[in-house]
Amino acid sequence: MEKTTQLYEGKAKKVFATDDPELVIVSYKDDATALDGLKRGTIVGKGAINNRMSNYLMQILEKNGVPTHFVEELNDRETVVKKVSIVPLEVIIRNISAGSFAKRYGVEEGIVFAEPTIEFSYKNDDLHDPLINDYHALALGLATKEEIETIKRYAFKVNEVMKEYFKGLGVTLVDFKLEFGKTADGKIVLADEISPDTCRFWDSKTNEKLDKDRFRRDMGGVEDAYKEMMRRVFGE
Repeated sequence: MEKTTQLYEGKAKKVFATDDPELVIVSYKDDATALDGLKRGTIVGKGAINNRMSNYLMQILEKNGVPTHFVEELNDRETVVKKVSIVPLEVIIRNISAGSFAKRYGVEEGIVFAEPTIEFSYKNDDLHDPLINDYHALALGLATKEEIETIKRYAFKVNEVMKEYFKGLGVTLVDFKLEFGKTADGKIVLADEISPDTCRFWDSKTNEKLDKDRFRRDMGGVEDAYKEMMRRVFGE
């Protein structure tokens, strides 16, 4: 599988075309951004950790009935994935109050919800990814009713599988962001990544944060938190 032209560079990844029009190569970077891009930095080794962890989790999800874009891990930082058009909805599942939810609704962090919640935000940097609901998504033509229902179903399934998986590693899955894409034949699949960049992970006993919040909030120990998550997942 040969990389050809670079198609895209985002905050955390680069995407390259390949000799197969249906497949692209994603290359993970160590660059980190937060607070809507206002805070920038580098988390050494993050690209490799996010790449490997994401691929591993996507394979677990595939086995549990959630289709993903994953095809093949090439090396520590690069992975072959199906070429998809991203549905411009960020999907956030929350099990516990934290981050923007706590701030927005004036509640403390750490409230365990009776049921997980789902939020959509419109994936648009210029508008700072505003929160929207199903009706707004339909009105803006971001997805069809059927696609939104499929995305919701898959998102809650991801939560169910991952919550149980991380519990076994002594990690509480607080919340996470997902992105979905459409393949050439119109099938909805899980895309983007599942990593300490996109999830809030707390140690089950101490509630120590093992994710990007350490970078966002200048807590220090960012690299160590990512490495600790890697150790729990792969025993490394």
